[in-house]
Amino acid sequence: MVLVRVHRVSSVKDPETGRYGKMIELVEERKVQSAARFSGVPPESFMIQSMLQDLASYLQSMGFMLGSMIKPKMTLFLTEEEYEMLGVKLDVNEVYELEFKDGAIVFKRAYD
Repeated sequence: MVLVRVHRVSSVKDPETGRYGKMIELVEERKVQSAARFSGVPPESFMIQSMLQDLASYLQSMGFMLGSMIKPKMTLFLTEEEYEMLGVKLDVNEVYELEFKDGAIVFKRAYD
């Protein structure tokens, strides 16, 4: 099982069949570890540290800072019927548990 975030959902047309479908780009979602708590440090400093980490991550994703760019972990090309068979609506920026089980792809909302 791996955590993935839906980065982009686009409409595509299959050049062979002419049928419409969806292109879904998934990126790995890494769990953020909380900072260690030190006695005597005010909670405001932890909040500021968290805000700076979020800002750095945002600037990296926009290409303004060097760092890891968003690279798709997996790109799915699905017909409308295949998308319906997944049994879950994949929303942009939502995090899901992705699991391959018995030849099937299973998505579950991660933080329900």
